[in-house]
Amino acid sequence: MARGLVTIFGGAGFIGRYVVKRLAQQGWRIRVAVRHPGPASFLKPMGDVGQITPIRAKLQDDAAVAEAVAGAQAVINLVGVLYETRQQSFEEVHHLGAERIAKAAAAAGATALVQVSALGADPDSQAAYARSKAAGETAVLAAFPTASVIRPSVVFGAEDGFLNRFAGMARLSPVLPLIGGGKTKFQPVYVGDVADAIVTCMTDPKCRGRIFELGGPTVYSFEELLRYMLREIRRRRFLVPLPFELADFQAKFLEKLPVPPLTRDQVKLLQSDNVVSEGALTLADLDLQPTALEVIAPSYLERYRPHGRFTQTQAV
Repeated sequence: MARGLVTIFGGAGFIGRYVVKRLAQQGWRIRVAVRHPGPASFLKPMGDVGQITPIRAKLQDDAAVAEAVAGAQAVINLVGVLYETRQQSFEEVHHLGAERIAKAAAAAGATALVQVSALGADPDSQAAYARSKAAGETAVLAAFPTASVIRPSVVFGAEDGFLNRFAGMARLSPVLPLIGGGKTKFQPVYVGDVADAIVTCMTDPKCRGRIFELGGPTVYSFEELLRYMLREIRRRRFLVPLPFELADFQAKFLEKLPVPPLTRDQVKLLQSDNVVSEGALTLADLDLQPTALEVIAPSYLERYRPHGRFTQTQAV
């Protein structure tokens, strides 16, 4: 695919910054569609002057979405929310927003669309998050049949909201909860690998109309991930099993906080394993080798150690 203009919705987020950097290095002109362009200005130095342009575009606004994709050769949708607010529901963002982007991309004549969904997207899931992701996939492929769909497992990297979150909790609390006994399985995938997969799907016609499930080389239980994190930050904490029923009760109150640490919908998600399906297309089908958690995580977890990045003998 010849280098041209690509529009990335949600390009200032965790995965987005890695995608923007890769596309800028390849010479693409990049339009980053976000709700608030100001905070997205940190992306500009990733490219040449004028190469990366943040613009305002609300997913609920047909005209704004259409304007964002006008003239774009390719479109990438990275927008997602982990919990609902009055302004952003799962249905509005994951389903209707994704559908609006796909229809606008098709109308604008874009030749490629990459929809980033989530591993576990399922129309029959108990969790509204997973149902809305599945609905978004269906709507996108109906409006843009050659779209590529990416379903990552839990994504790890320096800015992640998973290992960083629990490492931060471990600095403050002597106890960490093992929701559901910590038996839920995950297949964490490195954010750089996810970004490479997105770029490959955008540029390789062989990916058109296909769904890829992305996971790392190792499957871990929730408990194994927490124990690994604690070893890396060199802290001892009690891991206390928390039955799903009790977690659900606590989440009823926690989800009322402005930034809820846990919601009832997330408790439902944790009742299903988050691993790549047997027979699914994976990173290997994109000629990509998954990066091990142990290669990357120590570089950003070390700041949570008792003396930060310094050993006790180095600390002053």
